[in-house]
Order: sequence, then structure tokens, then C-alpha cells
Amino acid sequence: MKKIFSGVQPTGTVTLGNYIGAFKQFTELQEEYDCIFCIVDQHAITMPQDRLELRKNIKSLAALYLAVGIDPEKVTLFIQSEVPAHAQAGWMLQCVSTIGELERMTQFKDKSAKAASISAGLLTYPPLMAADILLYQTDIVPVGDDQKQHIELTRDLAERFNRKYNDIFTIPDIRIPKHGARVMSLQDPAKKMSKSDSNKKSIITLLDDLKTIEKKVKSAVTDSEGIVKYDPENKPGVSNLLSIEAALTGASIDELVAKYEGSGYGDFKAGVAKAITDHLAPIQERYYKLLDSEELDTILDEGAEKANFIANKTLKKMENAMGLGRKRKR
Repeated sequence: MKKIFSGVQPTGTVTLGNYIGAFKQFTELQEEYDCIFCIVDQHAITMPQDRLELRKNIKSLAALYLAVGIDPEKVTLFIQSEVPAHAQAGWMLQCVSTIGELERMTQFKDKSAKAASISAGLLTYPPLMAADILLYQTDIVPVGDDQKQHIELTRDLAERFNRKYNDIFTIPDIRIPKHGARVMSLQDPAKKMSKSDSNKKSIITLLDDLKTIEKKVKSAVTDSEGIVKYDPENKPGVSNLLSIEAALTGASIDELVAKYEGSGYGDFKAGVAKAITDHLAPIQERYYKLLDSEELDTILDEGAEKANFIANKTLKKMENAMGLGRKRKR
């Protein structure tokens, strides 16, 4: 069975874009693959975090993983910092990375341009991300298309390490969903939906009140044409809403265009809002039951134990290949 790895940062809000780009795939993938799902809290501290808020967000994200339908009997779900091999392997991969390739990372350039003081971790976290993936001999990484650059770097580092030291790593492939891989802002459909957006009407979060979701969709920017059709270049707002409904319902874009033929934007937006709220209501109910439960802690404890066992095997191979530590005689 092929292996999948995915890691998500516990930095507060999980948007509908995060869900469609990553979380929704997970419930489908767990039926076909050996899935490793990681809450990457060490990545979160590349930017300043309040410690109490971070801990709260870690538990919240874990509960969301399970609420969307992840089955802990089928997957390994754990917190990154509870598996020390990630930081150890991340350092080793830093040592086969170059400053130039790290400085070329789009997310580093974007975030560092906005920061008065730049953490060294912001520059060097891509090798840690590579370690997250490579420690589990991952075959496939499911991501939104904005993460392709990081997975391409992971592949480069794995191939470089294999050439220089030994054939230690599996080279992972990228998996991007057909619809909604890049969910756009509701208020500015030319840019991606982002939890950092100051205009909260631009984003839908998984835990938004259902009435709030309806209001946000009804206020979404469209155009003056009044015709529902898929044309991302000329009708980005309408096309974004069609992509969202397609991703949540499994309907094709053509089926949805036919569904809304002759409808005005009011009926169209009401239909999209209903598709979203119908999908999210059971997720929210499960989330609140799990959040402070012993069940959640037990699942995370068992996940960390499984992840440590797998990751340490790869780490030992890396250390042996690089000549670290002692080689004991038996």
C-alpha cells in the first residue's frame, strides 16, 4: 500500500480553502493509502506565537482532523514536536540544502517582505518540511497548488541525499485535487482565500456559524452580467463559487452550470451557501464533542507512538549514511 504524508500548521483558523485543498481529500485517501497526518507545530514557531494560544490551536486542529472523517484506526495522526526525529532529520537536510534555493522559496520572500525582523527558521524551515515527508518513505503528498514549490524542493533534497550518501529516501509525488485546489477570496477573487486576510468577509472557516457562512456567500463579489458560467479569467467570482460547490458536492462544473441555468445570482449564491452549510454542519457537531475529550488525547498518544517507531528507523539510516554517532560492534 502506498504511503501518504500531510502536515498542517496549527496557526488558528482553518479556512474552507484549507479544507478543500487538503482536509477533504484525507477522508478519501485513507481508504486507499497508508496515511500519515501530522500537526506541524514546529513550523508554526517560525513566526511569533502565544504559547497558550498555540497549545489551544494544536488540540483544535487535531479535533478537526477527526471531525472531518479521519479514522484513527486507518491513519497515523500525531503532533510533530512529539516525534524528535523530525527536528533531527530537518537539521541533517539543512546541511545538504543551499542558501540560494531556500531564499528562492516564494513563501519566504512573501513573509520576510512583511516582517521587520526575520527568523532564521523562516528561511530554513523547508528542509524541516522535507524531513516531515521523507522520514515516512512517503509516496504521495496531497497539497494545494501553492505548496508545489516546497514539494519540488523536497524531491530535490531527497535525490541529492540519495546520490551523495545512499539510497535512503523514497522520492514523493504531488497530488492536487481537480476542483478547488486554489479557493479564492470571496471579496477579491483575484487572490487566494487566506486566513491572514484582514477582511473576514473574504474567508469562510470550518467553524464559522452557519448563518455567518450564508451571509458571507451572499456578499461574495461576482459581476454585473447575471449569468452563471465558468470563466475564471472574465468571471473569477462566479467561477470560484462554482469550484467550491463542485469540490464539496462532487458535481461537475458543467452539471452546476446546468443546475443554475436561468437563475440569478441571488439563487446561485443561496445554492452555494446551502452546499457549504450542509457539508460543514456535521463536521462542527463532531468537533465540539471531541475538543476536550479523553478520546482525543488517547488518539494523539497512540499516533505519536506509531510515528516515532517509523521515523526513528529512517533517522538511523540517515545517521549511518552521514557517519554520525558511533557504529557499535555486535
